[in-house]
Amino acid sequence: MKIFNVAILAAAVVLPITFAAAGPMKGHPNLVKAQNDINNAWTHITASQEAHEFDAGGHAEKAKAALSTAKDEVKLAAESENKNDAKK
Repeated sequence: MKIFNVAILAAAVVLPITFAAAGPMKGHPNLVKAQNDINNAWTHITASQEAHEFDAGGHAEKAKAALSTAKDEVKLAAESENKNDAKK
């Protein structure tokens, strides 16, 4: 059952990025790869939390919060590059 939960969570995290690649991430393959790496890290942290049935002293949640911030920043970077490209 835990594997199923991790698979569902992974899909919930990865699918939006797949669709985002057609939006502001289009034309930025390195940023898309960075987003995918962030999503993979989130999935592994979640799997670790479920396997150990605890939050590693709160550090796992802090790591996930940092990953969420990183995900937002990568998207903002793509949007900024798109604005700069439009000015050229």
